[in-house]
Amino acid sequence: MSDKLHQNLAIIGHVDHGKSTLVGRLLYETGSVPEHVIEQHKEEAEEKGKGGFEFAYVMDNLAEERERGVTIDIAHQEFDTDEYNFTIVDCPGHRDFVKNMITGASQADNAVLVVAADDGVAPQTREHVFLARTLGINELIIGVNKMDLVDYEEGKYEEVKDEVTDLLNQVRFDTENASFIPISAFEGDNIAEASDNTGWYSGDTLLEALNDLPEVEPPTDAPLRLPIQDVYTISGIGTVPVGRIETGTMEPGNNVSFQPSDVGGEVKTVEMHHEEVPSAGPGDNVGFNVRGIGKDDIRRGDVCGPADDPPSVAETFQAQLVVMQHPSVITSGYTPVFHAHTAQVACTIESIDQKLDPSTGEVAEENPDFIQSGDAAIVTVRPQKPLSLEPSGEIPELGSFAVRDMGQTIAAGKVLEVNER
Repeated sequence: MSDKLHQNLAIIGHVDHGKSTLVGRLLYETGSVPEHVIEQHKEEAEEKGKGGFEFAYVMDNLAEERERGVTIDIAHQEFDTDEYNFTIVDCPGHRDFVKNMITGASQADNAVLVVAADDGVAPQTREHVFLARTLGINELIIGVNKMDLVDYEEGKYEEVKDEVTDLLNQVRFDTENASFIPISAFEGDNIAEASDNTGWYSGDTLLEALNDLPEVEPPTDAPLRLPIQDVYTISGIGTVPVGRIETGTMEPGNNVSFQPSDVGGEVKTVEMHHEEVPSAGPGDNVGFNVRGIGKDDIRRGDVCGPADDPPSVAETFQAQLVVMQHPSVITSGYTPVFHAHTAQVACTIESIDQKLDPSTGEVAEENPDFIQSGDAAIVTVRPQKPLSLEPSGEIPELGSFAVRDMGQTIAAGKVLEVNER
């Protein structure tokens, strides 16, 4: 394990703007993908008449392998700069990318927004910037990609920069903290080394900008919150719930409570990578054993917390919602599936309390009849079965959710207030 500081990094932007190639290029330039793997993909790409796509190919193959359930060495999603060990939050091209980015299974601290110089702001660019803003991503690095396709013209770069700056201002993103870099993921310009092709640009390369991101404070002072991903039975040990600690710490001897299953007990052992550890904290993936808890007592979607400060369970909750895409309109009574941390629960939108102006956050209308794509609103939601959530103002890691229906992510939101059952 590297002793560098860790950050989760989202690579966002429109699907055709070169995200996969950029991810492949970052992994390649930082030595995270072995040379022979690239070579192998290069040959494959050339055979299929797609020479030059080897970086995108690396990523697509990983995505495909993941779809088929082949376990991939986690190193393929990690790379190091001088300062940080970055985990790329869910690779682009992965169909649940947006959902995973929202549900905090790996909430990004910062993001690289990829915008193609020849295309500018596209609908998905808008959607992802909206998301980044809703999810509280702190800093954006904007890679103006495919500069090679526009002959490295400064004018093209400036045009895209203005367009993106307008978009950021619309969603009230702090443009002071946004840095723009002209890049070509395909050719490698301004990724690891300053490019001769953009003599007019004197700013950071992409890796320098990533290296300069501010440090992220780990949420250790919040109470323990550990969403359960799976529950195993291991001979000789018993029931072993597995999950990633979002906040707080866990150690043997702690008394814990699982919600909404509402059972608890004393933690006997905590394991990481099949070794017992004296303590684990935010970001750690752990397996642990609790005295007296059976396999059927708890399930995926439960949240583990201290017995004296248990995770809250919502009878109803109030949330701020951003509708990204919906074929018609959303009215009260609509019951899609809410994905929050590891839970997936059908929830009914009981009332639409306020419609907001997405660019200012001000109230635009009280109790509107409906909301549609592009709208932001405050809504009251009733889960159809018990669901553990926390207000995003208190424990942001357990306060965000994605709303899915018809096989796509239709909205994202954050919990404002929980009415406990």
